[in-house]
Amino acid sequence: MKLKYFSFFIIILMVTSGCGSDKINYPEPSVEKTDGAFVSKAGTVKIDSIEYAADFGTITVSENRNKITSQLIHLPFIRVHSLSKNPREPIFVLNGGPGGSNMRWDWGIMWDLLSEHDIVAVGYRGADGSTVLDCPEVTQALKGDGDLLGKESLKTIGRAWSASAHRLTTQGIDLDGYTMLEVIEDNESVRKVLGYDRIDLISGSYGTRVAYLYGLKHPESISRSAMIAVNPPGHFVWDPKMIDDQLKYYSNLWAKDSIMSLRSKNLYATMQTVLNNMSHNWLLFPIDPGKVKVATFCLLFQRSTSAMAFDAFVAAEQGDPSGLALMSLAYDYMPMPNCGDLASKAVSADFDSTRNYCLDMEPSGMPLGSPLSKVYWGSLSYGRWPMQLLPEEYRKPRQSGVETLLMSGSIDFSTPAEFATKELLPYLKNGKQVILSECGHIGDVLNVNPENTMRIITSFYNTGVADTSLNAYIPMDFNVSWRFPFIAKAALGTLAFLGIVLVGVIVWLVGKVW
Repeated sequence: MKLKYFSFFIIILMVTSGCGSDKINYPEPSVEKTDGAFVSKAGTVKIDSIEYAADFGTITVSENRNKITSQLIHLPFIRVHSLSKNPREPIFVLNGGPGGSNMRWDWGIMWDLLSEHDIVAVGYRGADGSTVLDCPEVTQALKGDGDLLGKESLKTIGRAWSASAHRLTTQGIDLDGYTMLEVIEDNESVRKVLGYDRIDLISGSYGTRVAYLYGLKHPESISRSAMIAVNPPGHFVWDPKMIDDQLKYYSNLWAKDSIMSLRSKNLYATMQTVLNNMSHNWLLFPIDPGKVKVATFCLLFQRSTSAMAFDAFVAAEQGDPSGLALMSLAYDYMPMPNCGDLASKAVSADFDSTRNYCLDMEPSGMPLGSPLSKVYWGSLSYGRWPMQLLPEEYRKPRQSGVETLLMSGSIDFSTPAEFATKELLPYLKNGKQVILSECGHIGDVLNVNPENTMRIITSFYNTGVADTSLNAYIPMDFNVSWRFPFIAKAALGTLAFLGIVLVGVIVWLVGKVW
């Protein structure tokens, strides 16, 4: 297997936290060319060997509800029926992103909720349905130009943002229609056509921001809202200071591990040394420091992959940069978000044209900085994504009376629990927060102690009180089964072996011809 494909497979396996459902053929849009027209067909879905009745639908909505002359777009939706004859409020799903589909999720705990609730998912405009904001120009530019985080790379990506936006607008697409507020109205439209009075929400990461705004816009529609990995207003930009603090927190946990502390007395110092003096190659394979930083940041989202990243840095400090080379190489094959959807939702909510994202995201004295923020927000400083900002009232926290559960990991690099605690919880009159110790992003919250998470969420939906009786401290485990340096060498050894075999076959064939 070629090294690049092997590394691609491993990083995909480690970084992604969900998988898509099977391809579903949703019905053609309604012949009625009006906002709110819909069509659906009955069917079934099979989940863990149990067959559930389901409705597969397509709804027609305005691309921009603020314009009378707006064109129409079509979005898919699915409703999986509860097994209960008298189900509680339906639960609408708001997945992570932006840039990801809302029709491809595999949150195991949701299937348990089907015993009491219908589950409904509405496609995200811009990522699902008839208009998808694909940006191949940006996807290609994100491969980098030298150092991914260097000025030339960021300028190239910035030009790609401008080119993509220009192409989409010349195709007649109104980018101002692809905001979180419009996503909320899409869900409201489906709620109405399905005949529901009030609904519950379950959301993750980016979806939690949509859920919060949903409660501000339509509090009468929401019964209870469970948010996992909470993203308050202003935090589509990953904060370098918080990232640095979390690295130091991990370093303290590492120092308490008697075995790991023998490998490195100070994990933070190890990462600082390696990042500030990174090798530019391993054997014949180049190492792009910017790509290593981005891959590292993504791996830090979850406990298990964090341990793999730390192991690679310790090995590099000891003279073996092969793991970093693997991370650098794998970056080019990591799954990219739908860049147009990402830009539209994030820029309209959090972009600050007066801010120097390139400097702010890589402050001195912080070895990792905020690499993904620099890639996206820094490059946008060199380009243009022409969108109006959301009204100010939706770009800052406001009081909400919706019953809300915030679930966070204590060491979530993507959506830190501290931001939810300090910046959102005080604005929730009926809010409560549960923090899971030594857990990262969504995957950890759902899977490190799934029975605990399930009890917390179901009790909240049923009673309004989160039952934390199963919540227990699960210490961080820094042991790694699949080490990046080993994977890199194994892949290289396989290549070498195949090369020797190929040479042998050629020699044999030539000999036979002679």
